[in-house]
Amino acid sequence: MLTLLTNMPRDVLIRQLQDGLVLLVLGMGFVFIFLAVLVFVTKMLSKACAKISPAPEPKKKAPAAAVAAPAAAAPSSTGAKDAEIAAAIAAAYNKSRN
Repeated sequence: MLTLLTNMPRDVLIRQLQDGLVLLVLGMGFVFIFLAVLVFVTKMLSKACAKISPAPEPKKKAPAAAVAAPAAAAPSSTGAKDAEIAAAIAAAYNKSRN
């Protein structure tokens, strides 16, 4: 049968609450210590990996005039819209790659 808290003797109830609080503090303490160690180890491994294999240098961006030039040089015929669209796609692709 399930014993209700009100039916338990006072000293047993207090002892169980104390045991519960001790388990709570121990459990949360171990989790906190584990997470702190995990963060420390992760930072140290990140620094070690950066020393072993440095990050690649970023690519140089193309000048803005070189990207905008094809759109300005498009002819004004019916194929001009296709050329403008192609130039805009090429410029957007070039900008996203840099």
